[in-house]
Amino acid sequence: MKLIRFGRPGQERPGLILPDERRIDASGFGADYDEAFFGSGGLERLAGWLAREGAAAPVVADDVRLGPPLCRPSKIVCVGLNYRDHARESGMAVPEEPVLFFKATSAITGPNDDVIIPRLGTKVDWEVELAVVIGRRAAYVGRDDVLRGGHVAGYVLHNDYSERSFQLERGGQWVKGKSCDTFAPLGPFLATPDEIRDVHDLGLWLKVNGAMKQCGSTRELIFDVPTLVSYISQFMTLLPGDIISTGTPSGVGLGQSPPRYLADGDVVELGIDGLGSARQRLRAYRAGG
Repeated sequence: MKLIRFGRPGQERPGLILPDERRIDASGFGADYDEAFFGSGGLERLAGWLAREGAAAPVVADDVRLGPPLCRPSKIVCVGLNYRDHARESGMAVPEEPVLFFKATSAITGPNDDVIIPRLGTKVDWEVELAVVIGRRAAYVGRDDVLRGGHVAGYVLHNDYSERSFQLERGGQWVKGKSCDTFAPLGPFLATPDEIRDVHDLGLWLKVNGAMKQCGSTRELIFDVPTLVSYISQFMTLLPGDIISTGTPSGVGLGQSPPRYLADGDVVELGIDGLGSARQRLRAYRAGG
C-alpha cells in the first residue's frame, strides 16, 4: 500500500494511492497514521478496509495538498556519513559504527511545501535520503529479526535539510542545524515493504533549479536497513511510527567547490525509485509568517 495524508496543514486526513494512481480518502477507516496505528496492526486492518470499502471511498483531487504521510512520530533518528562518497566529500573517515543524531519532529512538513530559510541562516543545504518507518516496538532487536519480525512499516522519501552554519559553527552539535522548522519534508507517500522490490537497490537523486546535484543508489549504503534498526535499538527503544533517515550520497552543497548553498526562490526536486518525487521552493524567513 501507499499511504498519504492530505489537506491543509494541521488538518490532514488519511488516504491511499491505488495501483491506478487514484488518490482516495481513507477517513472512513477511522484512524490516522500515528504511533497507535502502526503499533496495533493498523496496516493489516487498513488493507482489509481497502479491500472492502476502497472502491466506494471518495477520490482526492490531484490539486489537493499532500501533507507528511504519517503523524508526528516520537523521534527522527538520522544517520550521518552512511555513504562512502559523502564521507569523502565531507573530509571525514568512513565510520566504523553508525553516526547518529536527532532531528526535531517539529521540522516535519509536506513533500511539496515551501522550506523556510531560518532567521540568521546563511548555509541551507540539501540531502536526499531514504527514511525507514518503524512498524513495531524495537528494543535490543537482532539484525536478522528486523525485517521478518515486522519492525519496518515502510519507507518514505526525506529531504534532510541542514543549516550548516548552525550545525558546524555554533558549538558543533548537528541537531541545531537539522531541526529548523520545515527542514524535514516527507513523502509524497509511505510505501509498505511489499511495494519495494529491493530497498538496497534504489536510485535516488536531487536537483537544484533543474541541475542534477545528487545521483546515487542505496546499494552504496555503508550500514543497511536491518543493521541500522538493530544498532539503534541497542541504545534506545524505537516506537511504532518512528523514523530512521539513512543518510545521503555525495553531491550536497557543502561538498561543492566552492560550497553552494540555497537562497530565497531556489527550487529543489528529489526522488527515490518506488517512493515518488517531491518539490520544494526555498523562502526567506519573515517574522509573523
